[in-house]
Amino acid sequence: MRLGAALTVGLLPGRTLFLQGDLGTGKTTLVRGCLRALGHAGPVKSPSYPLVELYVVSSLHLYHFDFYRFKNEAEWRDSGFRDYFNAQSACIVEWPERAGGALPPPGLAIRLEIAGAGRRAWLSASTPAGAGWLKQALQRYSSAA
Repeated sequence: MRLGAALTVGLLPGRTLFLQGDLGTGKTTLVRGCLRALGHAGPVKSPSYPLVELYVVSSLHLYHFDFYRFKNEAEWRDSGFRDYFNAQSACIVEWPERAGGALPPPGLAIRLEIAGAGRRAWLSASTPAGAGWLKQALQRYSSAA
């Protein structure tokens, strides 16, 4: 939850965040942390069956995707989701590897794994804007500890 809250510093229109990790590693919980920090008080659930959930917080249109059920890149291309990845929307994608190489590159990618009673996260930036986002998020995360 704390890492999700820290990530909101750079969760802006036009940005994409990839979340990877096995089932139960906390991907949806991280999204919940983002949304709570942005002021969303309603439920936040994994979009495994609907594939996408839209959250409108202030003027931010945040799309939360879960591609766990995709079998290959063709399913993503056929879904019509390409239009959601634009300069007006922020996108968080669970299981991005299930869409093959068809997704636009993320600003940030996070890999989560279970580590005892907690979680371990590896964060990486793939764009210059993502590098700035990562730096700001880590500063916010550290100061909230």
